[in-house]
Amino acid sequence: MTTPLSTPWRHYDLRRPGPEDHLPVLAVLDTWWDGMGGPEASRQRALLLPKLMFQHFTESSFLVTSDERIVAFLIGFLSPSRPAESYIHFVGVDPAERGNGLGAELYERFFAYSRAHGRSVVRAITSPVNKGSHAFHTRMGFVTEPGPEEFDGLPVQPDYDGPGLDRLSFRKNL
Repeated sequence: MTTPLSTPWRHYDLRRPGPEDHLPVLAVLDTWWDGMGGPEASRQRALLLPKLMFQHFTESSFLVTSDERIVAFLIGFLSPSRPAESYIHFVGVDPAERGNGLGAELYERFFAYSRAHGRSVVRAITSPVNKGSHAFHTRMGFVTEPGPEEFDGLPVQPDYDGPGLDRLSFRKNL
């Protein structure tokens, strides 16, 4: 089911993603990240979004389109192991659409979904080199969790996603 989503500047359609959206979302990743990190980072981004995310986490995720074109998505889930927490796994917004509130709207909808399901904490991560992501999460009320190492003055969780894949870890209390 598609729901109209309007910002002051434009009309979008919002819906839950499904398995048929897996390959179209993967197709936009390199363009949206402008090849950041080269071929290895491109492969890592694709590996972070296996088809199972579009099969098993659809009720807690969102996809935004405009004229049938994917312009944003948020893949998140309620933690099955930590009943008070939910997790934003991967978010993307078309660079041409950034700055108009789409990302914030997706996060707010995920926060509301989390609250409605009894969650009081939302977690997320990002790469330490992704300064835009760090700034966005900070604006959205997330706190960067302490870590044993630093990168450019930010606390880092070393090897969080595997050897050499350090991450910033975020927490937001709802």
